[in-house]
Amino acid sequence: MKISATIITFNEERNIARAIESLRCCDEIVVVDNGSVDRTVEIAEKLGARVIEEPWHGYAAQKNFASEQASYDWVLSIDADEALTEALEGEIWQLKKTGPQYDAYTMPRLAQYLGKWILHSGWYPDRKVRLFDRTKAKWVGDFVHESVVVNGRIGHLQGNLLHFTCQSLSEHLKSMDAYTTLAAQQLATRGQRVGYFHLLVDPIWTFWKTYLFQRGFLDGVEGLTIAYMAALYDFLKYAKTRNMS
Repeated sequence: MKISATIITFNEERNIARAIESLRCCDEIVVVDNGSVDRTVEIAEKLGARVIEEPWHGYAAQKNFASEQASYDWVLSIDADEALTEALEGEIWQLKKTGPQYDAYTMPRLAQYLGKWILHSGWYPDRKVRLFDRTKAKWVGDFVHESVVVNGRIGHLQGNLLHFTCQSLSEHLKSMDAYTTLAAQQLATRGQRVGYFHLLVDPIWTFWKTYLFQRGFLDGVEGLTIAYMAALYDFLKYAKTRNMS
């Protein structure tokens, strides 16, 4: 069992080294870069990755393109702001030794937000399919929230995939603006009608779901911030959709 790691990038000099250095269990690393103007490509190549320049096609299409460039059918796809823990890397080494029993594997994702590891708020374990046989799986999703669809059996790994999210509220607000625009485009394309219920009730429900029912209060001030930002995300998504119609 040989594994190709794939990463899509755009101006990820802050994160790319950490991601690549965590992929020692892989037999090659393929970086598909969308015209970075920082040191992303230089750092990736210096660390032994094969870098391919490719215009942006959307998250799912870009990741499928990356899978197609891989030398091996088994693909481990991570984002530039993610990294394998030693426990997860050890599981993958063992999987390579014994051979896969499934067509794809999920792994729990542990996020760091404003410098704190988040164990509640609906953020953990946040299992994602990231290791898969590309002949039986592909990325889907036209705008945001892309995911892997598997035509086969799915197993589950236990080691965490680390996700290094926003380091500041300004960074979070900037990314939220971009993602809510994409989410609104997706809803508008589907013909979603937005009324006062979406603008008033949905954000309030999202806040209490995140903070109370998903125990965000156990994440301290960061959990409260996540709940507020999740509510704001919903409001902006629907407000932008209404503005597009």
